[in-house]
Amino acid sequence: MESEPTTDLIRAQLRRLRLKAELSQEEFGKLVHFSGSQVSAVELGQRPLDRFFLKRADEVLATGGLLTSLLKLAERAGQPSWFLPWLDAMRQAQQLRCYHPSLVHGLLQTENYARAVIRTDPMISDDEVEKRVSARMDRQSILFDPDPPLYVAVIEEAALRRADEGFRGLMVEQITHLIESAQRPRIHVHLVPTTIALHTGLAGPFSLARCRDGGWIGSQETQLGGDVVDKDEDLATLLATWESVRSEALSRQQSIDLMKEVMTSWS
Repeated sequence: MESEPTTDLIRAQLRRLRLKAELSQEEFGKLVHFSGSQVSAVELGQRPLDRFFLKRADEVLATGGLLTSLLKLAERAGQPSWFLPWLDAMRQAQQLRCYHPSLVHGLLQTENYARAVIRTDPMISDDEVEKRVSARMDRQSILFDPDPPLYVAVIEEAALRRADEGFRGLMVEQITHLIESAQRPRIHVHLVPTTIALHTGLAGPFSLARCRDGGWIGSQETQLGGDVVDKDEDLATLLATWESVRSEALSRQQSIDLMKEVMTSWS
């Protein structure tokens, strides 16, 4: 799970440095091209950390790069620095939208499925595999908080059928977990049936988090890791892509029925 002490430390240092510079949130906001309310939301943990914001804050407060350096502490906790803003966004999100064209999304993976997926990378040691599996399982706790986000996942039916006989038991376990998760009130799982041959989402996996202030932040996975998406025009593209992908998927109940049908084929 993301290092909350690290993100809390960044927020505390930001506020301390701003007050030391004798700047109000409104005054500071003008200098970093944010509103005073947005600065307040960042300091209070109501808005996820933003790389551009921290870079501007370092320049305005003449910190010598302190805040962006603290961001890199995530690497020491086993998380790449680019991932920390997204982890922070997930922790703060009121709504999460996630799509993957070939796998079950990480927040819905069973431990055995996650281990099998991570082990496909031949460059990762067994110890590192177990660390990543543990971190992935820990992140799922956000779905079971007292006030969890509304989590909407779109999954390709083909992803549930794509495995050989050696993974029969693993897939039965994974689909069972999906069905149980999809029946929780704050988790919606929608399948894109195999009858939909092509759609815009097949270009790659992405996720979107709606923050408490109503803004969005996105994440895209790549072969080299991933990118956090925070520019308005890029977010608009991802939101439009999401609407297109979601429109191709089945309803919640139809998806549960199809998952049961797929599980029967595996069992």
